[in-house]
Amino acid sequence: MRNITLRQLRCFAACARLGSFARAAEELHLSPPAVSMQIKELEEQVGLPLFDRTGRSVSLTVTGEYLLVYVKKVLVTLKDAEDAVAKFRGLTGGRLTIGMVSTAEYFLPQLLARFRAEHPAVEIKLLVGNREQLVARMHDNEADLAVMGRPPKELATRAEPFAAHPHGVVAPPEHPLVRLGPVPASALANQPFIVREPGSGTRAAMEQFFEEQHIAPGYAMEMSSNETIKQAVMAGMGLAFLSLHTVGLELATGRLALPDVEGLPVVRRWYVVHTLSKTLSPIAEALRYFILEHGEAHLARQFAGVSPHEPSVDRGEAA
Repeated sequence: MRNITLRQLRCFAACARLGSFARAAEELHLSPPAVSMQIKELEEQVGLPLFDRTGRSVSLTVTGEYLLVYVKKVLVTLKDAEDAVAKFRGLTGGRLTIGMVSTAEYFLPQLLARFRAEHPAVEIKLLVGNREQLVARMHDNEADLAVMGRPPKELATRAEPFAAHPHGVVAPPEHPLVRLGPVPASALANQPFIVREPGSGTRAAMEQFFEEQHIAPGYAMEMSSNETIKQAVMAGMGLAFLSLHTVGLELATGRLALPDVEGLPVVRRWYVVHTLSKTLSPIAEALRYFILEHGEAHLARQFAGVSPHEPSVDRGEAA
């Protein structure tokens, strides 16, 4: 295995993560035949097959799974070395990999666009998923920084709050709870809810609120997409507990409404996070400071008036 190249390792890691040579080629800006050739040469070096091919998808063999553990360590160590050298060179450009929970899709791209306007030499790659998926990516040291609502306790991280993050119950405008005015939280007990999937920070925040209010609403449907949940609520299929940063447009246009429920909205915090073991490059440090300095004002402008009721006390971290 002495003649293995970094390009082969990068192709192998991308194919393992994406489960497709074609998708890996697109991400790496290579042709699919070029990726296939890199994998073939790597398998020849190893002396064993690394992937099982099934149609257009691929999956790791047992040998591939073992090798992937060490390949990730090599690539992470190389990235740390690049970041350490960048500190001495004082680089203001380069590539940043930013992780974000899916709920942050509604504001983070605009904030990153402002950052890139000041640092045009920066290339930004976004990793999007629910909280559980994002923690896994951070554990593998694949992200320079992450934006999330509930920092991982299972990892040693530096988590800095930069903005308030309200959550509440949304309903169709014609729903009886909207017309009733102020209602106790117990009024939610008999309502069907469309909920996020387990592993989502929004799901965790919802379950904590219900537990604290001693109510157990019925779950009518489970979905992994905020957008699909909003469409289902607008169609009258049930209520939903969501980050209010995901429903700003629908509330402003009257397509969704916020019932005035006791204890809502629940206000948490947004955090910018990185693992303590990671050496941040100068440009990653610049983005971290930018989010901390401008994040709160950015969200306040974008979601002005999104929380019409008096917010509850922050009872913990959620996303």
